Amino acid sequence: MTFPLAKIVRNKWLAALCERVPPGAEIGMEACASSHHWGRELQKRGYHVKLIAAQFVKPYVKSNKNDQVDAEAICEAMGRPGMRFVAVKSVEQQDIQAAHRIREELVGQRTAKANQIRGLVGEYGIVAPVGIQKLRCALPRWLEDAENGLTDAFRTLLAGLAEDLRCLDNRITGLDERIAQSVKADPVAQRLLELRGIGPLTASALAGALGDGSAFSKGREFAASLGLTPRQHSCCLSDYFTGDFPI
Repeated sequence: MTFPLAKIVRNKWLAALCERVPPGAEIGMEACASSHHWGRELQKRGYHVKLIAAQFVKPYVKSNKNDQVDAEAICEAMGRPGMRFVAVKSVEQQDIQAAHRIREELVGQRTAKANQIRGLVGEYGIVAPVGIQKLRCALPRWLEDAENGLTDAFRTLLAGLAEDLRCLDNRITGLDERIAQSVKADPVAQRLLELRGIGPLTASALAGALGDGSAFSKGREFAASLGLTPRQHSCCLSDYFTGDFPI
């Protein structure tokens, strides 16, 4: 079904679509930052929403990228029999995933801050111990030791870096506690905790990606959505002729 091309502003496109497309129709969208929000809004209005990852749409883009070309590529990708679709996430799933993404970024910042401290004190002849916990313990000793060769100016800078490290630790701890509380209220995460080797962080992350599981017909589909694919052990036909085929 096609419609005359017209520029529609963001706050009016949903009403314009509802006027032209009957409920129950399939609507394909490229998965992006706001696609899950619009997918939920469309589902509320009775539409069947299919989100396609950008890397699966790109092969069908025939010319320079623009809205019309992208729409044609999405339509063509939707018609492919083996196409994989992204499940529309609930608000609760997005809340969980947002917490994990923020935590991951904070952990990276903390690692960078610790490496910065190690590099700076190394220029003054101080060798930092291995492990971030040992580094935390060493910082107060360095600041209090008047015989280690650190100048007053650098001690002030080092104290600021130590405070930055403490702030990052506190934020990560707060997110860990928030995630642990969400796991207690999530029955899916609670079932995942029963598996050996699964802790609150992993259970929360998996529950956020899985949802109620209705978007996946089998475990292999869920694993593939996480990027977990089995290693390929098959051999090429040419291996039979080159003698490389294992017997």
